[in-house]
Amino acid sequence: MKRLVVLSGAGISAESGIQTFRDADGLWEGHDVKAVATPEGFKSNPALVLEFYNQRRRQLDDVLPNKAHLEIAALESIFDVAVVTQNVDDLHERAGSKKVVHLHGELKKMRSSDYEHLVYPCDGDIHLGDTCEKGSQLRPHIVWFGEEVPLLSLGVQLVSEADIVLVIGSSMQVYPAASLVAYAPAHAQVVYIDPRPSISYELSQRKNLEVIAEKATIGIDFFISKYVHNS
Repeated sequence: MKRLVVLSGAGISAESGIQTFRDADGLWEGHDVKAVATPEGFKSNPALVLEFYNQRRRQLDDVLPNKAHLEIAALESIFDVAVVTQNVDDLHERAGSKKVVHLHGELKKMRSSDYEHLVYPCDGDIHLGDTCEKGSQLRPHIVWFGEEVPLLSLGVQLVSEADIVLVIGSSMQVYPAASLVAYAPAHAQVVYIDPRPSISYELSQRKNLEVIAEKATIGIDFFISKYVHNS
């Protein structure tokens, strides 16, 4: 069974109605990204940051996986599939994907501010004064700007073993995630689906590259038609 690694980004979740991180004005839901997505922002105003992610978590109750999420999950009947996503929502899991690596963390989890290994499920809100068993304030289990990406090495390993790499809904501008394609084997087919594809240096070096300039829910049909039906 061929190994398919899916590298997904904000574009796939945007089609389900989830706000993307990077707007043209540099704001996210009216907030400067530095205020709500950095350790410094959390230290400066923890209540604001907690409520910001509480709202994002609540939003998950109002959105559903879209066709692209569902089709990716269905590909597990044909390929050995691993999803490496920049997204912090749970739409891949809800669509049925079994192996999902969240590079930037998960809204449905929280962790200790001082003990990174203390991670817990989180289905509700996090408030000031909510602490782990060691007494430290709980925070969203999100990788903020300026923090290390602990699962990056796992993403590298998965991509390095892939026969096909499907990049879908990613601007290929957010590093280090955008660098993962460089680890794909020379023989691997790389398919890039995005309505406004940006050919990064890593992509430009690929000999086996196909670009599909469509949104995720349309581009996935092109992928299936060529790489599944004709395989």
